[in-house]
Formats: sequence, structure tokens, C-alpha cells
Amino acid sequence: MADSRIDIVNPYIDAYLTQYSVAREDPILLEMEAVGIETEFPIVGPQVGRLMQVLTILRKARVVFELGSGFGYSTLWFARAVGAGGMVHHTDRSAQNREKARVYIDRAGVLERVTFHEGDAIEAFVKSDVTPDILFMDIDKEQYPLGYQAFKDRIKSGALVIVDNLLWDGRVLDPRNTEPSTVGVKRYTDLILADKRFITSIVPVRDGVGISLKISD
Repeated sequence: MADSRIDIVNPYIDAYLTQYSVAREDPILLEMEAVGIETEFPIVGPQVGRLMQVLTILRKARVVFELGSGFGYSTLWFARAVGAGGMVHHTDRSAQNREKARVYIDRAGVLERVTFHEGDAIEAFVKSDVTPDILFMDIDKEQYPLGYQAFKDRIKSGALVIVDNLLWDGRVLDPRNTEPSTVGVKRYTDLILADKRFITSIVPVRDGVGISLKISD
């Protein structure tokens, strides 16, 4: 199958927006961004991080549950935004990623705002008793529909769902693309847009960020 990836945003515009999104006052985030680039680890990047920060503060969110946290880049953005007394739930299968996240977040001085869950992200959410103000999803894309099934009835009216990669480098535009990851992204998008309990917007930032507000239980 031919590669159907495209630039979502003009690369020059993307670079311009990125330079204004970088948290230059936060050396830990800057270090994590450099590590992400060096190791080619798929972090959300500063544009999405800044968007999540704004949404968290606007929502006055105190509890965030992440389905997929990697080495803690998005976790740190959320932990900064929830403020003292807030809690962010970090999930990742990899013990190495969890330990890296713990070290970074400890260095950033907000370790008391993060709870770490071991194992599969969806299973961790299902087993927990957490009712988040914000649920963030950035797991394997073929699992996105399963993530929807896990959170759709669990989160309450007024909660936000933030989902990364909903434009999937443009591969969602190719009807011939039957890769499980692409099918998962498109299926999730169909499901959340059809669910009248949510108002959803897909913002073409970086690789497409879905923002869904639950308006009724």
C-alpha cells in the first residue's frame, strides 16, 4: 500500500506555531522534547501540550486520567495545569517509561500530583474508581474504539475528552487504507461524533486533536 501520509499544516506554519508554544521557562519540558526528537518517541509536542494546558485551566480540572502516557511528557503538562492538590493518572505498559516519567516529574517538583498505573491503559482505567474531569487518550490507534467503550458511560457531564492523532498524518483520507491503526482512528471518530452526549471538535493542530465535551449523562 502506498504511503498516504500528508502534512496536516504547512511545515512553515507548523514551525512558526511551535516556536511560540515551546515552554522556554520550563527546562524539564524542553529536555523531554529533545529526548522525544532524539529517540523518535511520539510525544504530543509543545503545540498540543499548550492546548491541553489551556483546556485544563479553563475546565478547572482537578483530576486527569491519561490513556497512554509514555515517558511522561503530556503528564507533566497536565500536572503543571491541575495545580496543587490536583491529580494526574499516568498509564504505560513499559516499566522503563514509567520510571523515566517518575524521574522527570520528580525533578519538575510535581511528583505528588501524579499517580502511576502499571499495565494496559484501558484496563487500568476500568479497574480504577477514578472519575476524571479530563480524559486524555493517546494509546495504540487500533485501540481507540475500545477506549471509547471504556469511557463513554464512565465520565460525567461537563468532562472533557482529548484525543491525539485523529488526522493520523492524513491517512484517514484514503478509503483504501485498511491498516488497523487507521481503521481504529476512523472508527473512533465515527463513534464519538455519533454520540449525542458529546459535542466534538477536531482541531487541525499537529496531527489533529479531538476535543469532546460531555453535555449529558
